[in-house]
Amino acid sequence: QLQLVESGGGLVQPGGSLRLSCEISGFTLRSSAIGWFRQAPGKEREGVSCISRGGSSADYVDSVKGRFTVSGDNAKNTVYLQMNSLKPEDTGVYYCAADWSSLPGTCTVVYNKRLYAYWGQGTQVTVSS
Repeated sequence: QLQLVESGGGLVQPGGSLRLSCEISGFTLRSSAIGWFRQAPGKEREGVSCISRGGSSADYVDSVKGRFTVSGDNAKNTVYLQMNSLKPEDTGVYYCAADWSSLPGTCTVVYNKRLYAYWGQGTQVTVSS
């Protein structure tokens, strides 16, 4: 059964850090690029970061560059999103999703449901004082 399960969200003060996890089952990180997306209340879902199959490359949306880091653990079949220097505008539900169509060494941080076919249930991140 194909499944992605996010965890690690919570309430944090501005400037704080969180690490999100995306645990994968039914396939491996070598077979799919993984993207992180978020959706704030009243806003469209947007791409945050992605990591290519096997973890050789990654990409980020400009607003999180230098603050967020995506990584993968092939042994645990888990992708992480380390989020530092969090801002109130980072608040939202964070999702991970799988893109099996990606070429090795590539991934797209653009929200595209045709590419990212399988999604987790999301985890809430709230940045507030």
